[in-house]
This record gives sequence, structure tokens and C-alpha cells, in this order.
Amino acid sequence: MERLYRVSEVARMLNVSTVAVRKWIKSGKLRAKRIGKLWMISESELKRFLGEKSSEIRAVIYARVSSHKQEKDGNLDRQIERLRNYCSARGYKVVDVITDVTSGLKENRSGLQKLFDMVERRQIDVVVVEFRDRLTRFGFDYLKRYFESHSVRVEIVEETEKGYMEELIEDFVTIVISFAGRIYGKRSQKFKKIKKVVEEVAKDE
Repeated sequence: MERLYRVSEVARMLNVSTVAVRKWIKSGKLRAKRIGKLWMISESELKRFLGEKSSEIRAVIYARVSSHKQEKDGNLDRQIERLRNYCSARGYKVVDVITDVTSGLKENRSGLQKLFDMVERRQIDVVVVEFRDRLTRFGFDYLKRYFESHSVRVEIVEETEKGYMEELIEDFVTIVISFAGRIYGKRSQKFKKIKKVVEEVAKDE
């Protein structure tokens, strides 16, 4: 069954007022169905109205590194460049480049939240990432299914990431420190001691 959108949803997706959308409906520029007291616009009608070309695929690049050290070393820039080349080779229109400099275990990443907003507003067709772990360390299939429910697919450039031991160690440190903080409290001497030991071990690696 084809998805239907409320006037408010269409207004938000097109970044216009609900008054503008209602004028389009009244003038016949945008065809809508009356369901109860609401005007509903079908997805196919919305695409027709926007004049979408089936050949144009709107892509957003999502790139992530775990630390500012990796960012300063140019890892993030090189990752973005590879993803741009990938999109260019496939004829994708890159509408935005979203980045995060933090662990893939962190769920409230600012870049990831922005990506969610774009997906929910139907502003993109595909999310391009270099490796699965760039998007998230765990739960990739859940995210992929969520994006697909909004007609957005996820494309992975490389299936296996090589040379990411440094990032795995950083994630391990994040997990241990997080659990130690929950168990002992972040102000306790026990927590500070564990944190110091774990960080020193990580540096030695």
C-alpha cells in the first residue's frame, strides 16, 4: 500500500508553510485525497510534483573517526575523499557530508542525529559509508532496516575494515570506563584508579 502524507508532513519535507501546500492543493497543482477531515498526499504524487528524475539519486556521505588525533592525521579527510569518488563514479548527487569525531558506540552523535533528521524528512535516497563500523559498532542491521522503512538505502563501500585496531582499543577503553563509572561512581577513587590504568594500557598498545 502506497504511503500517504499529511499536509504538515509535506510542508516540513519541502520547507514551506502548510498554507502554501493547501494553496497548491486548492489550485490543483498538487493532487490530494480527502480522508475524513484531512487532505492526504500520496508518495507518487509528491514525486510527480517535485519533478523527481528517476536517474538522480540524492546521496549523503557519512564519515566518522574515533579521535581528534585521527582527524588531525587526515584520516577523516581521506575517508570523505574516497566516498566522494565513490558517489561520483556512480553518478550520485551528494547533497551533504556528515561527520562525527567520536566512538561508534556513542548513540547520541550530533552527525548521526542530523542523518536521522534527513532520512525522516525524505531528503535523501542513499547513505554512503566506507565501512559498517563507521555508522555504528553494533546494531547496524537495525539502522539499515530503519532507513529502508523511509525508502533510504545504505551502501557500504568496503565490507571489511583493515587496520582499525587503534579504534577497537579506544572503544574498549570507552566501555570499561563507562561501566566503572556506573559501578563505582565517577568521583570515587576506585573509578579514577581504573580509568588511569586502562588509559595507560591503551597508550602502551
